[in-house]
Amino acid sequence: MVTDSAVVVPAKDEAARIADTVRAARAIDGVALVVVVDDGSTDGTAEAASAAGATIVRHPRNRGKAAAMTTGAAAVADRALHLLFLDADLRDTAGAGAALLAPIRAGTADAAVATLPRTPGAGGHGFVVRLARDGIERATGWSPAQPLSGQRALTRAAFDAVLPLARGFGVETGMTIDLLRNGFRVVEVEVPMAHRVTGTGWRDQLHRARQYRDVRRALAARRPDPRSVQDLRPPRAW
Repeated sequence: MVTDSAVVVPAKDEAARIADTVRAARAIDGVALVVVVDDGSTDGTAEAASAAGATIVRHPRNRGKAAAMTTGAAAVADRALHLLFLDADLRDTAGAGAALLAPIRAGTADAAVATLPRTPGAGGHGFVVRLARDGIERATGWSPAQPLSGQRALTRAAFDAVLPLARGFGVETGMTIDLLRNGFRVVEVEVPMAHRVTGTGWRDQLHRARQYRDVRRALAARRPDPRSVQDLRPPRAW
């Protein structure tokens, strides 16, 4: 049976947060299924998510965010009209994902991307954001506020049209470019979601270096298109 919406949550070692995220996602109106893709976790992520009511799909080894998103979408193929991708560490704020589904259900957008409030104390990764934003603008003519946001709702048709996804942390950048180049309507929606704060330690800097690498790869595979997409700013109603 085809349902309205399914939530896909890529997760790696999120046992402490995933249950809250799953419960909040399941409470979203119209969401009939929450799938957690355990991407090679070494803790109890899958067990915690299952206990909270999620359907679990497991990668025996870590394959990266893009692979987890693809696996999750495949797990709900032909079962949902709309897909809502949420990060595993949102906890109770995952429920705000309802606002992303609103323009999709209303038929005014094919994809909706969350813009989140700035988290106090976050280490920041402005150089990666600038790289992604500038690259998307060069390729499409549109400059998103938060190009790396992983909280996204899409119609099934829009998601299928941008496969295969860009690898790793380049997935959001590549997806935005591919959606716009294929003529899909993309909007940004302000939502009161909150992530775990990322610091400035060496592990955090390594993470940002990997992000930078993957975004560069996604952009290199999508050279600027001289046919810019015009006036794709999000409507004020959202």
